[in-house]
Amino acid sequence: MSALLQVSDLAAFYGPSQALFNVNLSVTEGHLVALMGRNGMGKSTTIGAICRMVAARHGRIEFAGQNLLALKPHQAIRTGLGLVPEGRRCFPNLTVFENCIAAAQPGDWHFDSVSKLFPRLHERRNQMANTLSGGEQQMLAIARL
Repeated sequence: MSALLQVSDLAAFYGPSQALFNVNLSVTEGHLVALMGRNGMGKSTTIGAICRMVAARHGRIEFAGQNLLALKPHQAIRTGLGLVPEGRRCFPNLTVFENCIAAAQPGDWHFDSVSKLFPRLHERRNQMANTLSGGEQQMLAIARL
């Protein structure tokens, strides 16, 4: 089975300062990978570079067979790649359903498909986001992709 995400020899920079040195990782569809390490080890920078939010100067990032290094962040997201940042950042004064449709795009990811993945969100569809538990808010942040 080929990799859904393939990162090879990735080097990323903040201005003139190199933050990543030859990072390699592979994620096969249906599998999970965890980046672990102490503060300052490059976890967030790696994810930022993959999502095209941090400058990568060389290496290769392929997602679903497409080279992401040539893309801007908004173009990379259109490939199906998504990022759920820390802090959840739900719209607190909108309901669960309203949060899910606020940035909805045509495709297979809609409230019905989200409800199958996260039945709890369907149960709480009319509840304000700021009244959800932390875990429920994290589900909602993922659902908004």
